[in-house]
Amino acid sequence: MKWKLTRRFLGSVVTIVVIVGIVNTILLLSLLFYRAMHNFEAEELSAENFSRTFSQYVELIDNKPIVNEEGLEKLRNNNAWIQFLNDEGEQVAAFYTPQKLQTVYSPVEIVQMYKYKEIDAETTVFVGEAHNFSYFVGVKEQKIGRYVITYDYEKVFKNFNIFLVIFLIVDIIIALVIGFLFGKKLTSPLNILIEGIQQLRERRFKKMSIPKGVYEDVFRNMNELSVKLNQYEKERDQLDQMREEWISNVSHDMKTPLASIHGYTEWMKDNATELTPQELYEFTSIINRQSIYMKDLLDDLNLTMRLRNQRLPLQFEDVDIVGFIREMTIELLNDSQFGDQQVEFVANVDKATHKVDKKLLKRAIFNLIYNALVHNEENVVVKIQIDDIGPQSEMHTQITIADNGRGIPAKDLEQVFERYYRGTNTSSTHGTGLGMAIARDIILAHKGKLDLTSIENKGTTITILL
Repeated sequence: MKWKLTRRFLGSVVTIVVIVGIVNTILLLSLLFYRAMHNFEAEELSAENFSRTFSQYVELIDNKPIVNEEGLEKLRNNNAWIQFLNDEGEQVAAFYTPQKLQTVYSPVEIVQMYKYKEIDAETTVFVGEAHNFSYFVGVKEQKIGRYVITYDYEKVFKNFNIFLVIFLIVDIIIALVIGFLFGKKLTSPLNILIEGIQQLRERRFKKMSIPKGVYEDVFRNMNELSVKLNQYEKERDQLDQMREEWISNVSHDMKTPLASIHGYTEWMKDNATELTPQELYEFTSIINRQSIYMKDLLDDLNLTMRLRNQRLPLQFEDVDIVGFIREMTIELLNDSQFGDQQVEFVANVDKATHKVDKKLLKRAIFNLIYNALVHNEENVVVKIQIDDIGPQSEMHTQITIADNGRGIPAKDLEQVFERYYRGTNTSSTHGTGLGMAIARDIILAHKGKLDLTSIENKGTTITILL
C-alpha cells in the first residue's frame, strides 16, 4: 500500500511535469515555425529581397546593363524604378526613374541615398550589384521603411537579466498556482481521513464516501476498519453484558448454598443442646450436600477456564468410541436417578477408534445427555446414535444425541453453549450452569465439531463430529 501510494504520487507529479514540458515544447516549436515561415515569406516578398535579387533580370549588352522584359514587368508591378552607376558614381542606365533624380553621386551621397529617404517621403531606396555595376532600386510605397538599430552590450545584458527575473517570477507564480491546486487535491482527502480517524477515536463508526484517485484504497480500508470496529464494539458490549450476567448468576449460586450452610450452622450453634441426633444428621447432610455443590461449581469454573485458555493437558489414548459410549449408556441406566428414563443406543458402525481423553470426553457426553434428561419431562426419549461419515470428509465419526422434549426457544439458541446458561434452577444435582460450555470446549479441544438444532415442543438434536 505504501509503495502504491508513492508510485501514484510520483506518477501524478511526473505527469504534470511531462504535460508542462510537452505544452512548452509545442508552444516553442510553434513559435519557431511561425517565425521561420514569417521570415521566409517576408524574405520572398520584401522590397529588400526584391532589390537584392533583381540582378537576375539584368543583362549586359554592349557593355551596358539592360533590364529584360520580365524585370521591367516586376518594376511596374512593384511601383519601382532602377538606376545603374559605374565605379565613379555616374549613371550609365536608368528605367522608370523620377525626372529630378541626380545622375552623379559621391560616396557620401550614395550612403545618404541608402540610409535615408532622399527622394520623397514615400520612396525607399535599396542597393544592389549586377555585372560589376551598382544600382539603386527605388520603391515608392509608404508602408515600406528602413530602420537602423544600435545597441549597447551592457544595456542588452541588463535587459536580459530583467527578462530572466521576470521569467523566473512568472514560473514561480505558475508553480505556486499548480502546487496549490495539486496540493489542495491531495490534502482534501487527507482532511477527510483525519476527521474519519477522529470519529473512530470517539467510537462513532460512520462510512465515508470513496473518492477516485490515489486515496481510493485508503478510504475503502478505512470503511472496512470502521465496520469491523463497530462489529467488535457490539460484540464487546454483548460480552460485557454476558459477563455481568454470568458473574451475577455465579454470585447467586454461590450465595444460595452459603446462605444455607450459614443458616444451619447458626441454628446448630444456638441450639446445640436441644438438637436430637436425627436433626443433627439431617442438618449436617444438608451442609455436606451444599458444600459438595459449591466444590463442583468451583471445579467446573476452573475446568472451563483452563479449557478456554488451552491450559489443560489432554491424556490421549486410542479408544473405540462405539464400545466407549455403549458402556456410558449402561452406566447411565444403572444410575438410580435415571434408571427409569428412556435412553436408546444405536450404533450403525461396528468400531470407530479415535485418540481421545477418556475422562474429558466422558464428561462432555454425559453433560449433553444429562442436559437432555434433566431439562425435559420424565417421559422424554433420548436417542444416542453413532454413524460413520466416510472418507469424503476430514471427520470420520458422527455422534448424535437427540430428544423429543420441549426444545429450546430460537432466541436462546446462540447462548446455549455460553458459560452459565441455565434453563432450570440450581436445585438439580447435575446442574452448575457450566455443563454445556464445558462439553463444547472439550469437543473443540479434541479438534472436533459440535452443532445444535432445536425446535420448540419437538425436541433438540446435538451432533458431535470426530
